[in-house]
Amino acid sequence: MEDELKCPSCRQFFAQPVLLPCFHAMCLSCALQNQQPVVNNLASHATAHEQQLEQPLPPPPTELQLLSELHCNDCNDSDQLSILSETDSGVVVSTSGSSGGSSRPSSCHIQPASATTTAANNSTVAAATISLSCPSCRKLVYFDENGAQNLPRYRAMQTIVDKFTETCNRTSANSSTACQLCPDTTEAGQQTATVFCQQCQVFYCERCRENCHPARGPLAKHSLISPQQGRQALRSLKEKFKQSCADAVPHCSEHGDQVQSYYCNTCRLGACHLCVLSDAGRHQNHDVHLLALICKQQKAELTQSLQQLSEKAKSATEVIQRLKSSSERVQESCANVESAIHAQCLELMEALRRREEALVDFARRERDLQLRRLREEVATCTAHLQHTTALVQFCIEALKESDSSAFLQIGSMLVNRVSNLDLTWRQEMEELTNRASPTLELTLDDLGLRRNIDQLTFLEMKPPGPPRILAEECSAENNSITVAWQPHPASFVEGFVLELDDGGGVAAGRFREVYCGKETICTVDGLHFNSLYNARVKAFNSSGDGPYSDSLALHTAEVAWFTFDMTAYPAETRLSADGLTATTDSYEPRVLLSSVGFSRGVHYWEFTVDRYDGAADPAFGVARRDVARDSMLGKDELGWSMYIDHQRSWFLHNNVHSHRTDGGIDVGSTVGVLLDLDRRQLSFFVNEEPQGTVAFVDLHGVFYPAVSLNRNVQVTLHSALDPPPSSASCPDSGEESDEGHPIGGGDVAERINSGTKSSESMSSLTCAVAAL
Repeated sequence: MEDELKCPSCRQFFAQPVLLPCFHAMCLSCALQNQQPVVNNLASHATAHEQQLEQPLPPPPTELQLLSELHCNDCNDSDQLSILSETDSGVVVSTSGSSGGSSRPSSCHIQPASATTTAANNSTVAAATISLSCPSCRKLVYFDENGAQNLPRYRAMQTIVDKFTETCNRTSANSSTACQLCPDTTEAGQQTATVFCQQCQVFYCERCRENCHPARGPLAKHSLISPQQGRQALRSLKEKFKQSCADAVPHCSEHGDQVQSYYCNTCRLGACHLCVLSDAGRHQNHDVHLLALICKQQKAELTQSLQQLSEKAKSATEVIQRLKSSSERVQESCANVESAIHAQCLELMEALRRREEALVDFARRERDLQLRRLREEVATCTAHLQHTTALVQFCIEALKESDSSAFLQIGSMLVNRVSNLDLTWRQEMEELTNRASPTLELTLDDLGLRRNIDQLTFLEMKPPGPPRILAEECSAENNSITVAWQPHPASFVEGFVLELDDGGGVAAGRFREVYCGKETICTVDGLHFNSLYNARVKAFNSSGDGPYSDSLALHTAEVAWFTFDMTAYPAETRLSADGLTATTDSYEPRVLLSSVGFSRGVHYWEFTVDRYDGAADPAFGVARRDVARDSMLGKDELGWSMYIDHQRSWFLHNNVHSHRTDGGIDVGSTVGVLLDLDRRQLSFFVNEEPQGTVAFVDLHGVFYPAVSLNRNVQVTLHSALDPPPSSASCPDSGEESDEGHPIGGGDVAERINSGTKSSESMSSLTCAVAAL
């Protein structure tokens, strides 16, 4: 608060502060010192604006409208201020009389924004001879010859300054009071006061009391007390003076005997009831309120603003605390980094030491190899030398032979041997000279390592933070879910990984990756119906994987709504616009699959026979995704069906049909398919009655509802149905085998079905992931 109590001009505590029209304050002495004639101040003000704001200064006011005149009252300084609204927010205060002939020493002239030019304003303009520039906002205030003396006293500021300085004096470490008569220029300086005179209101030291306040004559009757009692007495006098000023009731400047009970928002002045209610009152048509009420309202408004400002200050304090704690974390992080650097450098030195040992061991092995080669060469040369010496000695003895015929018998042979041996020696010595070297041809290649050491620096990138799943943009539809997320705001991300659990509804289920890429939204198809899936996302970059986001649970549809697959069906087949009705023009069966597959739960759907001429061969059941589409359903190992005509039906799988059952279909009949994957079995119904026993068991994997049609038959699919009541009493398949009839070319060859169950390989859930 200390900055608010200092004058912007002298930077000292306010002394007799005055209030400017821009609601900034100055010391009265500073205002009197800084006021200048209008022409000089305009020039300096324009220069200041060019330097600071780089905007041209508006011209001084040329048109003034006299609205009211206020009497100068020593007890009420609020009447001494006039606000003149011009383009530069200037103020003109003049002592010239108003049109009413008032002889008051000062008057206030206000020009509203809609004022018009009149001839009577020229005298008021001429009266603005002194101006003052606000040191805070650089706005100009115009006065008459009285200058800054016309500004009202800032009494609230003076009261706050007095309280602040008094509090500072009370809490000052130096509780002693200096003598008020000792000059500051003496070598000893001001002495500590020892007494206080209640009549003189002066603190004296011992020397000044003897010299200036002797205890004789009229001064002998003065009461001298201690400095502590003197300070307390002065505080009491100040409190009494302030209380008397606070108890003084302000009177109206227009009607001196009337008390101010109203406040005019237009003129920003206090007024009495005569000024407001009488016909001649100057505030009759102004915005006037009760003085106490408007004061209460402004205090309430200020209190509310202070509360909001306090919240801002509290937030700023919390931010500062976080910053301070961040500073501590910076120190801790730096210490951790230093420890990591030291540990990594130790690891590098240990790795370098191990490499040194390996290189030294390699050099020693090369030394041993070189020595072994040298020893072998020495041994070879020694043996060759011995052989040569023996030949030389033998030739010497042969030369001593006196019998010429005897010498000639071996002479040519010895010449050849010596020549060949000499040639061999020359070649071996040259090879030995070139091969034998006393030094190891090994040079340590450390250039790359030195370069890497010089380039060793910090990796500024770190793993990204956890993404945030946008729950409002995630959805579950049928047996697919859509997950959307956004990256951590302060992380560099190169990609995302989406993971789902097994849909068992367990929070700690095993997750598996279903998507990896740069997109922030993903749709996963082919999931289980009526299952609760938990999804989570993590981000990654070249520094590594970041932490996972919070998991989000999504529930797939309880029942399976599906149609025929509109994207892949035989060319001869025709589907309705809604994908529920199918027919074909082909004489050969054509297989159609549904849009969804099942691997869990109990599902029941029906087909209504819309057209049937009795010669068609429809088959209803389930199939794998890659079933053959150009043959009857069930003729390969990827289809399980019930083949039915107008009289009877057979169960068909892997080109083997069994369990012939009487009863066929006609136009309007319904064929129901019950796929119970909890029991791993498949059953069929005709007109909501079981058609034979359980058709197939031990079913594992993903199965798609399917149908095979040929010419002159049309069916309509109905999905998401409840099983018929008769399904509860449907008999299970027994161990007895029925007649098996391979279907082909219209011939029927009877054979015995071994009753073996189809061994289907276990297939995991297939998920088609489409990144949007």
